[in-house]
Amino acid sequence: MDPIVNLILFICLGVALLGLSVMAVTAKSLLRSATYLLLVLICTAGLYLFLNYHFLAAVQISVYAGGVLVLFIFAIFLTSNKGDLLKKHNAKKYIMGALAALGGVAVAAFALVKHKFVYGDNTTIEGDQEINMKVIGEALIGTEKYQYILPFEVLSLLLLACIIGGILIARKR
Repeated sequence: MDPIVNLILFICLGVALLGLSVMAVTAKSLLRSATYLLLVLICTAGLYLFLNYHFLAAVQISVYAGGVLVLFIFAIFLTSNKGDLLKKHNAKKYIMGALAALGGVAVAAFALVKHKFVYGDNTTIEGDQEINMKVIGEALIGTEKYQYILPFEVLSLLLLACIIGGILIARKR
């Protein structure tokens, strides 16, 4: 693709990501916040696609947008009444949130400035090639060193506990 088109797409995705993130945090309805969060996750997947990380984009859409966000929406439906609005916080909480966000930006900027990017100037490194899906799949379900079956199963138990907790909370009503 043309570099100008790439730059325009990147800027559009970045602006959409930033705007939708702010809207997800500041929306008055939980369901609306979840919808904006879904759009943020889709924009993030777009950035992954833009960087040729197809596997990460697929995981972003299927796991986060498809799985975790559906759990959020179930929890919202199970625990809140129709038309519930979020309470407004006092100014002190907004100031503390802004300070925390600025701290996060400062840490990210420090890491970007201090980190030496190996791939930046060295084109001999094969950084843009994707790992084979079979290798990723074997690493996810393998039981040997540097394979992740145990964290994968612990995560599934955590999600199951969240579902059972949501059902128990909903049954009390």
